[in-house]
Amino acid sequence: MTKRHVTLPPAAKSGLQEFLTDVDERLSGPEDTCDVVAETLAGLYGDGDAYRRFLDGADVSPAERVRLQGYDPCNATLESEYYAEKDEKKFEESKHLQWLWRQFDATPMADNVDFALRFREMLADHLFAEAGENLRLFKGISMTYGHNITMGDNTVVHDDVHLDDRGELAIGDRVSIADDSHIYSHDHDLVDQTAIENFRTLIDDDARLGYDSMVRAGVRVGENAMVGAKAVLQRDVPAHHVAVGTPAKSVRVKPGWESVAEPVEDANADRREQRRIETDLPTGMKVFDEFGRDLTPPN
Repeated sequence: MTKRHVTLPPAAKSGLQEFLTDVDERLSGPEDTCDVVAETLAGLYGDGDAYRRFLDGADVSPAERVRLQGYDPCNATLESEYYAEKDEKKFEESKHLQWLWRQFDATPMADNVDFALRFREMLADHLFAEAGENLRLFKGISMTYGHNITMGDNTVVHDDVHLDDRGELAIGDRVSIADDSHIYSHDHDLVDQTAIENFRTLIDDDARLGYDSMVRAGVRVGENAMVGAKAVLQRDVPAHHVAVGTPAKSVRVKPGWESVAEPVEDANADRREQRRIETDLPTGMKVFDEFGRDLTPPN
């Protein structure tokens, strides 16, 4: 089924473009990113005047202070901030942009689809390692860092999708990722869950992930492949294959592609080891085990 073309009224469209251009230019310029993010969020939440008075030293209540300070990503922490192996230099910038992404999604404007899609596409151009043209990024998308994501042209990511880029995540052109899907690039050791392995996970051109599907770290979804709703993908899916189930397996080739696709028999190879990313912790880093368990097996 084709889509309709929908546009905002001229006055709204003009105001949107002015706002997008302003934020885009400020994020590209010499200003401190924390300042740009904080002022943008304060304006979107209707707190611009109050935020400026707060910066000028006006008296505010403790609750107001917490609210106004919260617009500044330098006053916030994210779960991924605690990950020991992350690239600190890249994360310093991506954290601020990710805060803007997340807090924007909590504003009423996040439900104004035309406005929100264009805002997130602009922001992805600053946040992702590579962001293609004509992206359609819907509400509630979460990510680990953002700076380890590459995404091609004309790709659609629907509501409440998790893009785990603790390792690396490469998403191609014209990919469709349905609501509530989860794509991972890190894995935990079976015995010691604090031991992390990072991988490169690939979703090739024209692939499609169905509703609530899960792609394990280091897996490749081939070109034009389809992963069914609620499928849990543990191994590669060859190009043009349809994979369903838990664990997901290839059950057929898309009609018309039989002559160029691998046979379904013996498909779904495990090539995760080829995509492992070796990481080393900085020398002298103080680390902690949040569980504090004794993992010594019994005699």
